This record gives sequence, C-alpha cells and structure tokens, in this order.
Amino acid sequence: MADLVRTFRLLGPEQKAAAVGAVLLAVSTFGPFSFVEVAEILVALGVLALLRARALGKRFHLPFGDGTVIATAGIWAAALIVVRLFDRPLGQNLLALACAAILILAGARERAKRPADDIPKEHAAPPIRHAEPRPPRRRDEAQTVVLEDATEPLPPPEFEPYRPEPGEQLHLGEERDRPPTGEA
Repeated sequence: MADLVRTFRLLGPEQKAAAVGAVLLAVSTFGPFSFVEVAEILVALGVLALLRARALGKRFHLPFGDGTVIATAGIWAAALIVVRLFDRPLGQNLLALACAAILILAGARERAKRPADDIPKEHAAPPIRHAEPRPPRRRDEAQTVVLEDATEPLPPPEFEPYRPEPGEQLHLGEERDRPPTGEA
C-alpha cells in the first residue's frame, strides 16, 4: 500500500486526475456484469499501468503520447458506457460517464502540457556525459604538492610488448601460454 502511495505522489497533477478517474471507472462497474464492464475494467487497468510505469521512470514510446492514449481510453470507456446505458441504473451510468469525462479531460490536459514524443523531465534519464578533461583548479602555493619523489621511472627501452606472428591468433590473458587444444 505504501508503494502505491509513493507512486501516486510521483505523478503530475494531470496524471493524478487520470489515476483517480481510472479507479472510479473500475468502481463504477459494480452491479450487473457483462463483457462491457470487463472492457471498462481493462481500460482502467491499462491507464493505471501506464501511469505506474511513468511514475517509476520507465521509458517507452507511445505513438501519440501519454495524453492522447489516456483521452482515447476515456472516449472508449464513454462509448462502452453508452452501449449499456439502459441496462444499468441511472446513477451508476452518470458516475461512469463522469469518470470517463475525467479521463478525457486529464488526457487532453496531459497532451497540451507535453508534446507527443516528449518524456516528462522528472522521469527522463540524465543524459550520458562523456568524460572531458576538466580545466585545472587554481591552487594556493601552500597546497601544491611536489610529486617528483613519488613517480616511477619508465621501463627500459629494451622492453617490447607482445606482438603476434603473422597468421597467429592473438589471445588475451593467459590463453596464449596454453597449448592449442584439439590438435594432435
């Protein structure tokens, strides 16, 4: 439960409204149950799964953006509610239509807030920075350390790294010291 509260706190205002609308849409399905109510619950779960993934910072691309998907889910839920308009009590239908309207409005506000291919800044991963040399910091002369005594001399010029013979396969580590296997 604490994880759900923490996830809810990570959402933006439009996303919070969409989450509340999706939960209320699922609650409005109680009563006579058919495939339409199952579809409404699936719409609500889909919106909640999208919002949770965004709250956790998962990055994925939706063709028209999160707001458009949420608004479309609200329109689809409203169409499903209209299909069952005369089979359920009026109060339940009005609650369900209000929940669908909340989804539509929250999706429209989310779409207006962020372009279709824009990921919210609070959930975007930081850009990868390549290591660039930093300019040296200014030091006081009292802090300057003389490293001449701590340096190691270079190896003698006779030292030459391993170079494979033409046609010989280069092995890393101790592999080159082992005899080849499979040859007789």
